[in-house]
Amino acid sequence: QVQLVESGGGSVQAGGSLRLSCAASGSTYEGMCMGWFRQDPGKERERVATFYFGGALTYYADSVKGRFTVSQDNAKNTVYLQMNSLKPEDTGMYYCAAHLVRGTCPRALNPGDFSYWGQGTQVTVSS
Repeated sequence: QVQLVESGGGSVQAGGSLRLSCAASGSTYEGMCMGWFRQDPGKERERVATFYFGGALTYYADSVKGRFTVSQDNAKNTVYLQMNSLKPEDTGMYYCAAHLVRGTCPRALNPGDFSYWGQGTQVTVSS
């Protein structure tokens, strides 16, 4: 079992920045596939970035490339999502996911490919 707790969401104006955190605990392991996803009400959950826990390779969605950056603090078992140049369309509930059950990390992966999820943290970007 892996437990994930997200934090750092909030409300910002367009052009602003936020940094989200995802603290992982339980049966984590190096090389575990993880991801950041987001979801707006009435829409499907979409991938933001996927990566290896303890690894350097990250796969970003086209919509966030050049604006969002994933980083990790392995000593704290925490991953971060630095979000810059935020746009209103970035609004949504952001979720951290872990442990791939199918597919190849960190290439384009779907929410159903992951076993564990956090509770989410809300990001609201106003124009």
